[in-house]
Amino acid sequence: MTLLLNTLWFILGGWLSGLLWLLGGALLALTVIGLPYTQAAWRIAGFAFFPFGKDIVSREDVGEGDLGTGPVGCVLNVLWFVLGGWHIALSHLLIAAAEAITIIGLPFAFKDLQLAGFALAPIGKTVIRR
Repeated sequence: MTLLLNTLWFILGGWLSGLLWLLGGALLALTVIGLPYTQAAWRIAGFAFFPFGKDIVSREDVGEGDLGTGPVGCVLNVLWFVLGGWHIALSHLLIAAAEAITIIGLPFAFKDLQLAGFALAPIGKTVIRR
């Protein structure tokens, strides 16, 4: 079932979402200020390409230490939110609302809602397989 959902997701727009996250990460890597966000954008890209069978969790929950969960991570997340995170999250929310109109679109809407939450504050989070 996961394979089917991921295939449909990828064909119906996941490829575009993932490519845009990769492009955003590449553009962030060109600036010194954007470097801390590059890895987060690419982590989101991996999730955006094939989100089914994966979960977004705090790095503390998987034993990766407190990377991004302390005061520095909080400041980075606030900057991310103010400078563009809310725009990205809003686009995922609008897409989720359109997908939720049909019963078949509900699983896709839930994944877009996860992407919206991830886009609001990506520092200190990681993606794991279920």
